[in-house]
Amino acid sequence: MENRIFKTNIMCGSCIEKATDTLNSIVGEGNWEVDTALPLKPLTITEETVPTEKIMASLGKIGFTAVPL
Repeated sequence: MENRIFKTNIMCGSCIEKATDTLNSIVGEGNWEVDTALPLKPLTITEETVPTEKIMASLGKIGFTAVPL
C-alpha cells in the first residue's frame, strides 16, 4: 500500500473537524490523517482507489486546498 500525501491549508483542530465528514465519506474513516504541527500541514491518505482529483475537488468544495507532494 502506498500513501498519498498532500500539502493542505488545514491549519487546526477546527479545520480537521470541518474536513472530517468529507474525508470520511470519500476515503473512509481511518484512511486519512492531517499533521497540523508540520509546516506543510500534510494530509496522508492510505486509501488507494479514490482518484487524487476527487480528493482535491472534495476538499476544495469545503474551502480547503490539497496539492499532491
